[in-house]
Amino acid sequence: MNLHEELLKYRTRRQFFRDCGVGVGSMGLASLLNERLFAAPAAADDPLAPKKPHFAAKAKSIIYLHMAGAPSTLDLFDYKPKLQELSGQPCPDSYLKGQQFAFIKGHPKLLGTPHKFAKYGTSGQEISEVLPHLQTVADELCIVRSMYTEQFNHAPAQLFVHTGSARLGRPGMGSWLSYGLGTENHNLPSFCVLVSGTAAPDGGASLWGSAFLPTIHQGIQLRSQGDPVLFLSNPDGMDAAGRRQSLDTLQALNQLQSDAIGDPEVLTRIAQYELAYRMQTSVPEVMDISKETKETHEMYGVKPGQKAFANNCLLARRLVESGVRFVQLYHWGWDNHGESKAGDLRYGMVDRCKETDQPVAALIKDLKRRGLLDHTLVVWGGEFGRTPMNEERNGSKWLGRDHHQHTFTIWMAGGGAKAGVTHGTTDELGYYVAENGVHVHDLQATLLHLMGMDHEKLTYRSQGRDYRLTDVHGKVVKEILA
Repeated sequence: MNLHEELLKYRTRRQFFRDCGVGVGSMGLASLLNERLFAAPAAADDPLAPKKPHFAAKAKSIIYLHMAGAPSTLDLFDYKPKLQELSGQPCPDSYLKGQQFAFIKGHPKLLGTPHKFAKYGTSGQEISEVLPHLQTVADELCIVRSMYTEQFNHAPAQLFVHTGSARLGRPGMGSWLSYGLGTENHNLPSFCVLVSGTAAPDGGASLWGSAFLPTIHQGIQLRSQGDPVLFLSNPDGMDAAGRRQSLDTLQALNQLQSDAIGDPEVLTRIAQYELAYRMQTSVPEVMDISKETKETHEMYGVKPGQKAFANNCLLARRLVESGVRFVQLYHWGWDNHGESKAGDLRYGMVDRCKETDQPVAALIKDLKRRGLLDHTLVVWGGEFGRTPMNEERNGSKWLGRDHHQHTFTIWMAGGGAKAGVTHGTTDELGYYVAENGVHVHDLQATLLHLMGMDHEKLTYRSQGRDYRLTDVHGKVVKEILA
């Protein structure tokens, strides 16, 4: 006897429509429409099974280092002699007309960097003195000084960088790659997230959410302190055999529901339960950095058991080494407005550099010595730039810069990006892009391209139209491809 069918016999049509919250007219209209207008068809097999890219990929995985709060790249990578010369003078009116700022009021004064710059490596990459470790890998870097965005508030700008939209409701970049490429390790998520710093990123978990994509593709947040994944361990009284038996029962029930209603999310639920079961063994193993050598610990500056950016960088290497497709690191604390010592470019920003400079350089060196850098793309950047003017909020004497959407710097290393080059320039004050501008959607298109995906073809049908990470924009920046 089919219990589900027997229960349905006791439901009247009137009760059915009332419970569903729809009328006969709505049901009739739905029957006339193509069901593909509302959801993409479910994958017949494992949704995380490896898939072929659109073309030969140069990178197999991406480690994206997001410096949440937006570091002042005028003080790190984009030295401006003219800005130094005019520091302390009123900003030219031509730069202020029609402009909108997050906090600046009145007529701001220009602010040169308090830090010294020099050229490093045979490529002569110009880097600030506050990044001494990164200077040692200058020849591995592809520095893009001409990034720009439309957003100048943290949460919308972070969402724009990672989901392609300043509004909630779009999948993260890692979710798109998981959907398009699957995973090379069936025992680990294809998209992992690690968070450190003084706070979580403003965009929250939506930055790594799957939105309308099947939820199996959402980013899984891992922790370098305590249990690596919340609720991953078996509860008291439950052993491995009992867990396996309960999952088998749940799978049978979910399969009955899937057969009855055809909801693709039910199959995703089954896949998630199975992945979680496999992760109970695989995740603790890959997250155990105590197995690394003392020399590796010293190189990164890690302290096992602590929540720190350095630990997360080492974990990122271990994850991509184990076949994870996309690893996202967020480190908050770069919002240097100069409203206090902690937000001063000479103090707070320098502290963030001390926390990140050594492990970032170590990550690049470690990937290279292990033969992983050629097919692992490392990306570093924030959500927007900082103004070439001193904010001086409420008359503050500390040095700080307001949010700035017109230009900022990111850099890449490995994974098919040209090494030892600089792309794009800004004007003499670092206010506008002067040449070879790179929009956020251009960056996204380029990252997908390096992973072997055509950003115009990586789409998902939802709510009546095809969506993609780059919306209806974006072009691959071929000049920075190796």
